Amino acid sequence: MNTELRQLLEGVKSGEVSIEDAVLKIKRQPFDDLGFAKVDLHRKMRQGAAEVIYGSGKTPEQILAIADSMLKNGQETILITRLAAEKAAELDGKLPMTYHETARIGVVGKIPSPNGIGTIVVATGGTSDIPVAEEAALTAEVLGNRVTRLYDVGVAGLHRLLAHLDDIMGASVIIAIAGMEGALASVIGGMADCPVIAVPTSVGYGASFHGVSALLSMLNSCASGVAVVNIDNGFGAGYMASMINHK
Repeated sequence: MNTELRQLLEGVKSGEVSIEDAVLKIKRQPFDDLGFAKVDLHRKMRQGAAEVIYGSGKTPEQILAIADSMLKNGQETILITRLAAEKAAELDGKLPMTYHETARIGVVGKIPSPNGIGTIVVATGGTSDIPVAEEAALTAEVLGNRVTRLYDVGVAGLHRLLAHLDDIMGASVIIAIAGMEGALASVIGGMADCPVIAVPTSVGYGASFHGVSALLSMLNSCASGVAVVNIDNGFGAGYMASMINHK
């Protein structure tokens, strides 16, 4: 059961929340129809995490209207992914937003304190993978997770990864991000005793086919416990890692 719904029911049980208030919250309009978008106001109640705004393809005005709807309906922290710097500049002063340019993420409101069961480790093969890694890491942090970043620990210099064995073995879930041949996920998958989420990136030379080579390598990993998301999908990895870290 998701955290918000559990807290609501526990509040009713303890007497801190009246039955009438709980019913009102559950019955509240499930979405806000803006014409160009139907903002899902019940997603956090259903899934434990509020709707995320995908910034690519939306105008600053559309992003602002969606965020305003969420804020008016009680959402304290809003994640905006794939937000170009130009759009972020247009939204400056109109939303209480912090823009993270490397990750192309805007965070409206404050990042909450961690409430997951453990630590999510985000590891990259190289420095060029950091933009995808930051998307994953910030997504996980906005969803209430403690995150440890291990950047540039790829297999071209395995000793760099081995220097962080305590972090690897102490993680509740690991996100392994790599381009080129994507070997990092298999190496970490063979070391860790927790789920590993592999993220192929579009980093690499011609025969990497913009990440397809890393994707196929990760899909064919012989290490148990490795799952794979789409190319450059740091958000998807961060979201899935948060779900695992809250079970």
